Amino acid sequence: MTKQIAVVGIGADGWAGLSAKARDTIGQARVLMGSCRQLALVPDLGQERIAWPSPLMPALPGLIHAHRDSGLCVLASGDPMFHGIGVTLARIAGRDGLNVVPHVSSASLACARLGWPLHEIPVVSLVNRDVSSLVPELTQGRKLLVLSENEHTPAEVAKLLSGHGYGSSLVTVLERLGGPDEHVVEGTAQLWSYGAGHSLNVVAIEVAGTVSARLTRVPGLPDAVYGDDGQLTKQEMRALTLSALAPAPGELLWDVGAGSGSIAIEWMRSHPLCRAVAFEADADRVPRIKRNAEQLGVPGLVIAAAAPQSFSGLAPRVAAPDAIMVGGGVTQDGLLDACWSRLSPGGRMVVNAVTAQSEALLLDWFSRCGGSMRKLQVYRAAPLGEFTAWRPQLPGTQWIGTKP
Repeated sequence: MTKQIAVVGIGADGWAGLSAKARDTIGQARVLMGSCRQLALVPDLGQERIAWPSPLMPALPGLIHAHRDSGLCVLASGDPMFHGIGVTLARIAGRDGLNVVPHVSSASLACARLGWPLHEIPVVSLVNRDVSSLVPELTQGRKLLVLSENEHTPAEVAKLLSGHGYGSSLVTVLERLGGPDEHVVEGTAQLWSYGAGHSLNVVAIEVAGTVSARLTRVPGLPDAVYGDDGQLTKQEMRALTLSALAPAPGELLWDVGAGSGSIAIEWMRSHPLCRAVAFEADADRVPRIKRNAEQLGVPGLVIAAAAPQSFSGLAPRVAAPDAIMVGGGVTQDGLLDACWSRLSPGGRMVVNAVTAQSEALLLDWFSRCGGSMRKLQVYRAAPLGEFTAWRPQLPGTQWIGTKP
């Protein structure tokens, strides 16, 4: 029978801060794995010690399988299942293959120092993630915690806050939480001058500033926040389209004929676990989609070439969409059929058409596949001399279907 892997959380207070159970679990191991910093916190108990290689992830499965039957204990920072290595080990060894002994998480310690209610505070990990991933969480008056990649993360966070109009935010850096050398420094983002401190730190933010546009996670962001060349699903139609697509945490969207990427971007902004692939035939638009995604906080957006040609070349993790939006290339021969065939059972597909030709194709598609159709037109108020007149936007026809 395969032995369980012990996973023990350890804090900056080291051996002295561990419970009796945690110490006993480490003491019973024959092989101890962890970072050099974590291994140095444990006294020599006669075990074989293996420090993590760099890069870790490609080597981790092999290391675990080679030693798991030898009485293996893995050291983790704080709570192993809170943005920690325990999550990865659970995927490798399975739930029943682990014996996890957690320590106090860095988020718990940070909230204890700040007097914040842990259950109300969002936590964003920037470990192996671009700092722009923080953007969707930024709302006036909100408090949040950031798990840092390294000692440079606090300055990067302060720069991002200032660049997005939140320079008045109070930034607090809590280093080596729970250890004898715990250190706290704070200041406003726009005046941040604290140099690189310790790599083990958490950043607390009290968001404040003056922003011209309110960018919440609710779909229908102002058109002005996107860079575009005219190929942009307008705000009102975008909100209705996202409503029809009905994103849920962890789901995958294909945005076919992405244009400026607005549908894929707002799908991903709706929840941190939502994923998307933007398909765009015009190579000149790809850098613009990338910039829009980074500026609006979803740098993980995957950008692919023209549909449906690039469907077969996708990585497995993005090859089975839960929802598909077709906004460009509707009249391309076989495109709708190719999209429908790739959609997962129970998935939603939404197609928008603005030309007479694409609308005619949608009517035929509706007669063959059912679903529902609606036609929409928006009027926006605009000056007309000294008066105000209603300016019509292009009418749009929308088909919505769910795959059996």
